[in-house]
Amino acid sequence: MAMAADVDGSKLSPLWGVPFAGILLSIALLPLLAPSFWHRHYGKVSAGWALAFLLPFAAAYGASSAGAQLLHALLAEYLPFVILLAALFTVAGGIHVRGNLHGAPGLNTAILAAGAVLASWMGTTGASMLLIRPLIRANDNRVHKVHVIVFFIFIVSNVGGALTPLGDPPLFLGFLKGVDFFWTAKHILAETLFLLGLLLAVFWVIDRHYYRKEGVLPIDPTPDTQALGFDGAANFVLLAAIVGLVLLSGLWKSPIVFDVHGTPLGLPGIVRDVGLITIALISLKITAPSVHADNQFDWEPMREVAKLFAGIFLTIIPVIAMLKAGIDGPFGAVVSAVTRADGQPEPAMYFWATGLLSSFLDNAPTYLVFFNTAGGVPQTLMTTHAATLAAISAGAVFMGANTYIGNAPNLMVKAIAQSRGVRMPSFFGFMMWSGAILMPLFILSTFLFFRP
Repeated sequence: MAMAADVDGSKLSPLWGVPFAGILLSIALLPLLAPSFWHRHYGKVSAGWALAFLLPFAAAYGASSAGAQLLHALLAEYLPFVILLAALFTVAGGIHVRGNLHGAPGLNTAILAAGAVLASWMGTTGASMLLIRPLIRANDNRVHKVHVIVFFIFIVSNVGGALTPLGDPPLFLGFLKGVDFFWTAKHILAETLFLLGLLLAVFWVIDRHYYRKEGVLPIDPTPDTQALGFDGAANFVLLAAIVGLVLLSGLWKSPIVFDVHGTPLGLPGIVRDVGLITIALISLKITAPSVHADNQFDWEPMREVAKLFAGIFLTIIPVIAMLKAGIDGPFGAVVSAVTRADGQPEPAMYFWATGLLSSFLDNAPTYLVFFNTAGGVPQTLMTTHAATLAAISAGAVFMGANTYIGNAPNLMVKAIAQSRGVRMPSFFGFMMWSGAILMPLFILSTFLFFRP
């Protein structure tokens, strides 16, 4: 059973990747083609694709091997990932920014900049959930405000989370694999600051244009009846506790390991996950119902992410195994495309391959795919192939902003904005924004940072 979690990807057919492709295409297309069906049954669709992998795998390789795959994906990767997301979502949802801000270009740019800083320390999910509601209120007297939400997704829900494992799900998965907590902060700081600086400058120009052209509505839907402040401020202490637990789990080296049918679970990870669940429960207990009501807090965004990612983390198992097989595996062409003639990885290709797939396949599992394609050994990737790991990390985080499905907070922010009356772009409309704004910046970043 201990060996059952290892799959020889070189012997797998590419057809084992069909369930993975199926669930990702479902996420991209069904909300457009059959929105009513999708919103009622997305959990069943996710479960169906997961079973489309597990049942044939059990028939071909045995129930014990399929069970080991299920347990490993659930215990080692999916649960830590979802528990951290849920803790950040819950605690941030317990903080209400009281009062009415006025969305002038300077203030909007300052909010986006503050969100970028917060994103690496409370997660793109936490920062997005904390700031999106006051940002929408601040701009509810503006005629055109879609660009504000679009740039919020670019900056706060994605690029701002590039510096720590707390910031974005792919980096947290890398942290679970053994990448040092502060590694990305040291190795892609210049790339992150460059991209954030340009995005904030472009946003200010666009927002200033609309503000000067249209002004504001004669009546502000949010009256100035409350002083600015925070309700539920005790949750800031819980956010600090989340940071502490994640740091502890990475710095604490314990020899105590529990074997669960072939999946090793270290004591630091168990303590972290139990602590995060406890923090989320404490937040729910101490947060006044009025705060949740003011935030229009509900669990649907978190339920959607949890159900969809369950299917993704299961169906990606054979894809990762085939990519780990390298040039001898079914996806040898992909490995060759990111590898130089001398056998060394090509950082620029890893940046674009990871980034473009992150745009459509969700950046967390895509990071895992290319992390393993590059060898999957954290000590080697952090040293000998540091440029490659930096390219993978930057591609996964930065280009998660290209589509709504690139990163979990993107969909959450879109749903909240639409519920507040903002007419958000369609899936392909959002891609037009990212294509016009982000792609030129990514090309420039490639020549500045990822070329030898």
